[in-house]
Amino acid sequence: MTDIAFYHLEHARLELALPKLLEKTLAAGKRALVMAGSEARVEALANALWTYDQDSWLPHGSVKDGGAEDQPVWLATDDANPNGAEFLFLTDGAASESLADFERCFEMFDGNDPTMVDAARGHWTAYKEAGHDLTYWQQTSGGGWEKKAEHSAGADGDPATPGKETEP
Repeated sequence: MTDIAFYHLEHARLELALPKLLEKTLAAGKRALVMAGSEARVEALANALWTYDQDSWLPHGSVKDGGAEDQPVWLATDDANPNGAEFLFLTDGAASESLADFERCFEMFDGNDPTMVDAARGHWTAYKEAGHDLTYWQQTSGGGWEKKAEHSAGADGDPATPGKETEP
């Protein structure tokens, strides 16, 4: 089963938080597929990956660029996996029918948007029922991450699950 981590953005926008997680992904020798809600959002994220830090560079592409097989980070609106990614990043409330094709999934959502919070809660419930291992990370004021909850599908009895106060 795919390990799924929820990233609750509260202090930094996706355009600032996503690049740091993608840097870690590439440092681990993995490839990433980033699913966004629209082509305009794909383009905005592509631009953000070029400009988020003048001292960093994240190789990436989208349908507009072509050559998916050569791109360690692929930005798209669907969950086709043309770059052979092991990690899936879901943004804008996107959902994937291909979770089993990935080692890890990172569901990133804006905690200041009630619609995105509700979508994340629904996804947590569905993933839990499907038997995935889940973790929930909340952004700290310094931009780091604090683990707030987890659910282990292989645990005996009633595994630790987030309550209403800690659930996405």
